[in-house]
Amino acid sequence: MSDSTGAARHLMALLGEGASFEGKLVFEGRVRIDGNFRGDIVTEGTLVIGERAVVEASITVGSLIVLGGTVRGDVRALRTVELHAPAKVFGNITAPQLAIDRGVVFEGQSRVAENDGAPPARGASGEAPGETRGETPPAIGTSDE
Repeated sequence: MSDSTGAARHLMALLGEGASFEGKLVFEGRVRIDGNFRGDIVTEGTLVIGERAVVEASITVGSLIVLGGTVRGDVRALRTVELHAPAKVFGNITAPQLAIDRGVVFEGQSRVAENDGAPPARGASGEAPGETRGETPPAIGTSDE
């Protein structure tokens, strides 16, 4: 049986409602948390945070889907982060794609970055996009007369 979001499909593990865990969670595939978790979460797979879950963690994932629980901590995703109402997220999010539904509480900074942590691409002249070498142009609104 799967819910309308498909979150139950191909589930590798579940921390059920009423259960608590503290430590480091490393996994492959898809894991759902409906209980309380505190610590670190690392995966290239998908983490699903259920409606009543409370997660206090540093989270590094392939994808994160928050279906209404509470997350406290910074999130880094390789692919996407989805926040569905009535989720509450307190922390910074870095991901190539970020979707936030109306009704979500998000307190933190978001950074939508395709290649997080990678240096900017450089052209043949060794300049980053938007970067120039040589003399600094005059400020707008000034004149050299």
